[in-house]
Amino acid sequence: MGILPIEKAKQAAERAGLDLVEVHAAADPPVCKLMDYGKYKYKQKRKAHQAKAKSHVTHVKEIRLHPKTSDHDIGYRLDHAREFLERGDKVLFSVMFKGRELAHMETGEALLQKVADRLADDARVETPPKRDGRRRMSMLLGPK
Repeated sequence: MGILPIEKAKQAAERAGLDLVEVHAAADPPVCKLMDYGKYKYKQKRKAHQAKAKSHVTHVKEIRLHPKTSDHDIGYRLDHAREFLERGDKVLFSVMFKGRELAHMETGEALLQKVADRLADDARVETPPKRDGRRRMSMLLGPK
């Protein structure tokens, strides 16, 4: 509509059944727009809601193992790990040692390496197997 005095702009908005909304106050002269302000607020709120719904927060899921965990149980836990990785979460595999198992830490490292090899299609190793304290060894996997 071009540059108008404020009174004429208000009259034009009233005739059209719309609101006169200031878009850019810092401009000289200030920029205003004729629009349905309620509808505009609704659309902005809806856009923000959809953006929030599409965003995914990455969680770290922990799966605990022991050096003597059976192959069937490992396979079952790997299926769960695949689900977590497909959702975009990271998976922390922990091997817990107790008693005489502490003398054979290499079995835990071999177990974690076996897990990494079986999940190589779906995951990448972010943190290689390392000891966390005296009785635990862990490895972090992230989605590819």
